[in-house]
Amino acid sequence: MDSESNESGVCGCCGPLRPRYKRLVDNIFPEDPKDGLSKSDMEKLTFYAVSAPEKLDRIGAYLADRLSRDVVRHRYGYVVIAMEALDQLLMACHSQSIKPFVESFLHMVAKLLESREPDLQVLGTNSFVKFANIEEDTPSYHRRYDFFVSQFSAMCHSTHEDPETRTRIRVAGIKGLQGVVRKTVNDELQAIIWEPQHMDKLIPSMLFNMQDADDLDRAGHPSTPSGSGQDGEENPAALAENCFRELLGRAAYGNMKNAVRPVLVHLDNHHLWDPNEFAVSCFRIIMFSIQAQHSHHVIQQVLTHLDGNNKSTPRVRAGIVQVLLETVAIAAKGSVGPTVLEVFNTLLKHLRMSVDFELGDSSRRNSSSSVSSVRGRESDERIVQNAIIQTIGFFGGNLPDYQRAEVMMFIMGKVPVYGTPCHTLDTVKIGHQGTKRIQTMLLSSLIMVTSGFKSKSMSAALPPPFLDPLFSISLMEDSELRQLVLEILHNIIDRHDNRAKLRGIRIIPNVAALKIKREKISKQDVAFMKKHGQQLYRHVYLGCKEEDNVHKNFELLFTTLAILTIELANEEVVIDLIRLSVALQEMALNNEENMPMSIRCGIMALVAAYLNFLSQMIANPPFCQHVSKVIELRNMDAPYLLPEHIFRDKCPLPESLDKDDRQLYFQTADMAECLAGPGYNAERLSIPYIPQVTDEDRLTRRKSFVDTISLQVDIMSSSLPDKSELAEEITFETLKKAIDTTGLEEQEREKRRQVMEKFQKAPFEEIAAHCESKANMLHDRLAQIFELTIRPPPSPSGVVSISAGHTQHPSVPVYEMKFPDLCVY
Repeated sequence: MDSESNESGVCGCCGPLRPRYKRLVDNIFPEDPKDGLSKSDMEKLTFYAVSAPEKLDRIGAYLADRLSRDVVRHRYGYVVIAMEALDQLLMACHSQSIKPFVESFLHMVAKLLESREPDLQVLGTNSFVKFANIEEDTPSYHRRYDFFVSQFSAMCHSTHEDPETRTRIRVAGIKGLQGVVRKTVNDELQAIIWEPQHMDKLIPSMLFNMQDADDLDRAGHPSTPSGSGQDGEENPAALAENCFRELLGRAAYGNMKNAVRPVLVHLDNHHLWDPNEFAVSCFRIIMFSIQAQHSHHVIQQVLTHLDGNNKSTPRVRAGIVQVLLETVAIAAKGSVGPTVLEVFNTLLKHLRMSVDFELGDSSRRNSSSSVSSVRGRESDERIVQNAIIQTIGFFGGNLPDYQRAEVMMFIMGKVPVYGTPCHTLDTVKIGHQGTKRIQTMLLSSLIMVTSGFKSKSMSAALPPPFLDPLFSISLMEDSELRQLVLEILHNIIDRHDNRAKLRGIRIIPNVAALKIKREKISKQDVAFMKKHGQQLYRHVYLGCKEEDNVHKNFELLFTTLAILTIELANEEVVIDLIRLSVALQEMALNNEENMPMSIRCGIMALVAAYLNFLSQMIANPPFCQHVSKVIELRNMDAPYLLPEHIFRDKCPLPESLDKDDRQLYFQTADMAECLAGPGYNAERLSIPYIPQVTDEDRLTRRKSFVDTISLQVDIMSSSLPDKSELAEEITFETLKKAIDTTGLEEQEREKRRQVMEKFQKAPFEEIAAHCESKANMLHDRLAQIFELTIRPPPSPSGVVSISAGHTQHPSVPVYEMKFPDLCVY
């Protein structure tokens, strides 16, 4: 009995009767494993297998049996020979009969992976990778790779003591996972690989190796030890990243959730949101690897994760928001699907929550045991808020114009504005300070969204639902908020990017040298100015006289007037702007508002700078000469009325402004004479500009909303007459007094004269806007009176009864009530 027959377990006398496939398999193993695989015998075995494919399963089973014994007996030389033979048979045979052979092959690979020898694990992995690269003709219905996913994932997390061995095992594990991915993702019958139980092993294994190299880089060590000879394929981090990209690139829409969720969980478990460099790099890989149409799904996943971490530390939330910024920065130019407004809604919600957390910590500061920790959390919340604003602005700024207009409207709808239910809610919950913070941050994000926004029509860019609340904010007693509003207007109105040339309020000696870009005003913009021009002028007028105005406020107001002139001014608008300038000058001279001298001089300097710009823009030499003459006289006698002087630090201010020194001021008559002739209706300059009265003036903006409500309640309760006298007190004088709230008799005659001149000479659009606001006030007053006088009956049944001339309310139906004649309209 020879040694070969002893190894096969068959009696010597029966050796010649053994099956041929067993004899062929036995012949490939040399007596000394160091001699390697016998090539001639291997060729015979291969020819036999190809000629008789029905024997493949038996060949595989016999080889597997021999390999199992050799593994147990630690005869690793024969194990290597057996795996080499299996690989060659696998590559040579492509038939239907190869299916059973593959099962034997995978069984042998599993045996090698289960061993504790790194060399055998690497050997089994290499064989599996070769098998994974073979394209099978028909799908497999019963084959599963659960064991290989688990085993390769475990190898990816190897903690072997020897660094080189540890690297070899990890590289083998990553290659094995890559083989599983290639073998399964394109096979419809293997869709189970995308299920959470497998993704929860695959994804973290890749991220662990990518993260390990990232940690080494941060520590100042190279990810590949010098002299180790590792190339890109043998570097675990690079290999894991390639596998990660390949997996994501093959992910279908329905698998995106299962592919992204393990990434977020891994970042949570390893505390990788702070610092978040690795998290950012992971999501950049994800966004560049997946198909473009799936980008919004990733954004949705990050948003959901942000919601789930709403009570985490500020730095964790800031890290997630910064990751979201990276994702939307990549996806903004492509398809972002239906999540556009959802992104903004979620971000605005977290912005509000961050303000709540910050103000809550601030209110607890006095009772806190550690003031420094509270201040640190406040600064951390500011990081969150700035990250959210940057994300909102960047995402909105990269959207198409039609979507950007919707986002602008959406954000403006979230801004708490005085006198609205939204503001009432915010004031009650977070107070005035929190409301101001949210207003400031939302307006800052609007500046970023509107940056670069180019609209062909102003009516489309500034619709009333956007313009009205924006102007309401511009009337608040906060210089920072007014500055933000003006910057938003500049972004929208300045369609030719002229702001940089107009930067800084100054007397521009030569406007032509600025090379201002402009186009002929369109009919749509003419219609916009007819409808909303008075509103624009009014807010510039009221914004100038705020006592907390600083240098930047006047700079932005000057830029606003200049941009209006460039973008939206025809001959009629030019006249209106001159009237506005004269009105500002008169306001500073008369000082009915008791403004500080610095503000009065600032207004005069603003008027001088603007009229100097306007006169050169319309290229009217007499007008330019008049303006230059006034500026020269001011340089000599009143430099504090020019922007170059008044806005310097410690500029000496006069005790009063002399109205009688007419040469220091711009005269309406002289400007009208300069503009006389074709093109301009100079006669309208004699009509003083009076800002139109709107509903905003009745909201008492200098009070908080709660104070306004209590004031109205006091007025109603104190002025409520006896029920029996209600009908008798309603007269024309009552209604007139309700509308006329000035109460200044000495100004009544002057105002009547101005009103008569206005109705005789003012344009129809201005008169219509003024009358419309008056009509709205009248309707509001009448509604208040009716609410006080008319009480609905407790029951609709009853008969009209009159006693002593007074209506008995309790039994009168509403539709039969008798109203005083003066109340019927």
